[in-house]
Amino acid sequence: MTQLRIALSQGPSGAPLPRAEALAALESAAARAAEAGARLLVTPELSLTGYALGPATAELAEEAEGPAAEAVGEIAARHDLAIVYGYPERDGEAVYNSARLIDPAGKPLANYRKTHLFGTFENTAFTPGDEPVVQAELDGVRLGLLVCYDVEFPETVRAHALAGTELLLVPTALMRPYEFVPRTLIPTRAWESQLYVAYANRQGAEDDLTFAGLSCLAAPDGTVRARAGTGEDLVLADVDTGLLAASRAENTYLTDLRTDLFHPVHRQGVPRR
Repeated sequence: MTQLRIALSQGPSGAPLPRAEALAALESAAARAAEAGARLLVTPELSLTGYALGPATAELAEEAEGPAAEAVGEIAARHDLAIVYGYPERDGEAVYNSARLIDPAGKPLANYRKTHLFGTFENTAFTPGDEPVVQAELDGVRLGLLVCYDVEFPETVRAHALAGTELLLVPTALMRPYEFVPRTLIPTRAWESQLYVAYANRQGAEDDLTFAGLSCLAAPDGTVRARAGTGEDLVLADVDTGLLAASRAENTYLTDLRTDLFHPVHRQGVPRR
């Protein structure tokens, strides 16, 4: 069985967030996380730019292998730490709300494009992704990626569980007054689909939005193993695949579900590199 220590970062607010400031905050969080023994740092949705970008979204978007990926890769390698970060991804004329996973050597492991867009801003600025299950391996733990609103649909999380995801990473930009999501819904998702959910939210104010913070790691037994406050914060917690196996043996939702009664769900995830 494997234990994986992770860190959840609630970094600085602001939009557009200056690139130098965003990378400095990431460097600081990575250093603190690595010093505490973490192997993975998860940052919020659009962590490199800020969320409330409006018309600037397209201007700030860059390709998956662009300068941001190179800069984050250098930070990851410097601290021997995997990093998940959010950014606006350009692919031709399309712009996606994406989350990218970099390994501890600074190399890309996976890239996920948000499939469920929230509100007028996102539906105007972004193209929805069409790959529901994106996975990768880190230190023997099978990771999956979603972004914010995606996790509020039980089908997205269940698809990951059926595909073998053990730790679901969810960069987030959840606003007030929806604190119900990190406080109640995220632990419920972990319980009903029998996996860990790492939910890394934004904090502070951008434009007319105030983000809720409350980043957390929810375990498959329904408990919250770490919880951030509402301001800048960095919290650490351990993912234990032994506890996951024991929880799945006791709670047999995944094996008892009559999948033959429902529409097919995706059972395999393919990393996008």
